[in-house]
Amino acid sequence: MVSTTARPASRPLNFWVCLGVPAVAAIILVLLELTSVDMDLARMFYDPAAGDFIGRHSYFLENILHDRAKQVVIAFSVLAIFGFIGAFFIDRLNPFKRELGCLVLSLGLATSFVTPVKAVTAVQCPWSLEQFGGHETYSELLSPRPPTDKPGRCWPGGHAATGFTLFALFFVLRDRRPRLARKALVFAFALGTVFSIGRMLQGAHFFSHNVWTAIFCWLICLGSYYYILYRPALKADRVTKAEPVSV
Repeated sequence: MVSTTARPASRPLNFWVCLGVPAVAAIILVLLELTSVDMDLARMFYDPAAGDFIGRHSYFLENILHDRAKQVVIAFSVLAIFGFIGAFFIDRLNPFKRELGCLVLSLGLATSFVTPVKAVTAVQCPWSLEQFGGHETYSELLSPRPPTDKPGRCWPGGHAATGFTLFALFFVLRDRRPRLARKALVFAFALGTVFSIGRMLQGAHFFSHNVWTAIFCWLICLGSYYYILYRPALKADRVTKAEPVSV
């Protein structure tokens, strides 16, 4: 963030893109439920000879890419909370109070929604299904769940949310540091994708689980930005800043 006291007017926000892209992605995911794409991709990561997913017991995937990486993002979130609290007492941080508040809210909402939604949807993980050595019956997202003593807890993807929640950085930076914001967007998308692939290799999630997670995290971060930080320039300001028209 730059050392300026005045919060700049927000850059124009293209809602057709910000809302249209996730809406189209959601429609595609619903249509994919009519296909076997999720199952086909999961089979690519399953070893029938070993009777398990190829990354199920990987030290790197479980201990480093899952546990340690999650701890790093949690530590970043804690620093964001301290920064927001500090903005009320430290003059240097005070100009960024709203940005820090938006960051904390986005990070909190984009990770805390996962657990209750998992409990409501009760979607099984790939590793629990009969097709992959488990005992549970597969069901599509919008279908009734088969009777079971062990309801699933795998939709949406929790670890994917740990990465995609960093979409918040893009929105927090977009008005003050647009170039850095774009880099943050690429980083968040890449990190969420890596986390997603890692869990797919372990049999913890289907492909669609993680894409749904990315959509939810994006919409949560977008909503937080819109209600807390978005301040479009007034029409008079736009006219003043417009380039002179040649005649």
